[in-house]
Amino acid sequence: MESDVLEIIGIFGVSFVLALSGALMPGPLLTVTISESVKKGPWVGPMVILGHGLLELGLVILIVLGLGPYLKASLVTSSVALIGGLVLIWMGYSMFKESGSITIPVEGVESSATPKRSGGPILIGVIMSLSNPYWLIWWVTIGLGYLTSAMHLGFLGIASFFLGHITADLVWYSAVSTAISKGRRVMSTGMYQAILKGCAACLVVFGAWFIYSAYERFLA
Repeated sequence: MESDVLEIIGIFGVSFVLALSGALMPGPLLTVTISESVKKGPWVGPMVILGHGLLELGLVILIVLGLGPYLKASLVTSSVALIGGLVLIWMGYSMFKESGSITIPVEGVESSATPKRSGGPILIGVIMSLSNPYWLIWWVTIGLGYLTSAMHLGFLGIASFFLGHITADLVWYSAVSTAISKGRRVMSTGMYQAILKGCAACLVVFGAWFIYSAYERFLA
């Protein structure tokens, strides 16, 4: 029994480190978290990860049910890369187009020029995760391998793996959104618009890269 407890703690720790290493890498989810945190404050990070985590919970359930091999089929990953790339380019274009006309909102007051996103940060967490093909690839390679090794402990092993993973995301994105939102107090409107334009450009670059990777996979 004691060895099982130690193993469960170990699964949590390794899962936390693996997830943190992925969370630290720049990507669409981090880019949008930065842009939204300037407008909406420190709760953006946790809310984005709530959406991200709900999606990952569904994926874990599918993997446990035996759908892992189907999810890593070339056609699936290529389709995700292509559709995700198009979504990111569209979002980047929209963000860039709106960035020149918006101002920093006063604390607690929504600026009339601030672009609205239906569904809020939770929905953004879902969309940005689905738009990133490398999110799915990570889960059906590294995630699937480690999740499989945790499954021999049953529900506790799976839960420990998932909690370690989502805790790492929550810690990092909460820290990012808190740091960015604090910067609103010393940030000019010009700096705010420059950040949004930079984020928009990043989304377009990510989108173009994902489309190119989809093209390569289709050829392969």
